[in-house]
Amino acid sequence: MNEKVIENYQRDEKMMILIYAQWCVNHNLDPEALYHEAYPEQLKNEVLQEVILLTVDKEEADEIPDTTLLQVLQAFGNYDLAFIVQREITKRKK
Repeated sequence: MNEKVIENYQRDEKMMILIYAQWCVNHNLDPEALYHEAYPEQLKNEVLQEVILLTVDKEEADEIPDTTLLQVLQAFGNYDLAFIVQREITKRKK
């Protein structure tokens, strides 16, 4: 039972990272650079690197609303990354 819960969480976390990475691609941002800015103490995020390979060109991608990304990041406790993303959203809207 515990293994199933962990498996589901890891799958959902990977989906959250894919949403984040694709949103970055859609807005010409480097997902690794923003992630490093939010979490400078972490070295490389292997899951992020793996998921970046699954992103598509922004012309092929569906739009990911800013609010959706922020909600997903916050649901997983990625408040620092959500803060950096919000900053980029604010820059874009100026």
